[in-house]
Amino acid sequence: MFIQISRRDKPSPTAGVVRLSEARLGARGVIVEVRAEAGVETVGVEELQRRLLEFGFVEGARLQVLFEGAIGHDPIAVKLDDMRIALRRRDAANVYLALDAA
Repeated sequence: MFIQISRRDKPSPTAGVVRLSEARLGARGVIVEVRAEAGVETVGVEELQRRLLEFGFVEGARLQVLFEGAIGHDPIAVKLDDMRIALRRRDAANVYLALDAA
């Protein structure tokens, strides 16, 4: 079976990569890319990418989804290496994660 994915929807040439915003509760993996594509209404793309990198969202960092909010599963809390960080799901969409095998 052949499924066509548009270039815009394809996050990375690496297979098995998902956006952090799409990862389920308890998911674990490694960050493979941080690519801010759309800033929020008050923050530009460059500023958003800088903030994510300063929080520690860098390639190779281990990550686990710990918590999802009750309304719209937003915000989410993650364990990032040895830290715990909460962020909005729309910001988490800019972090690409290679999930560990189940």
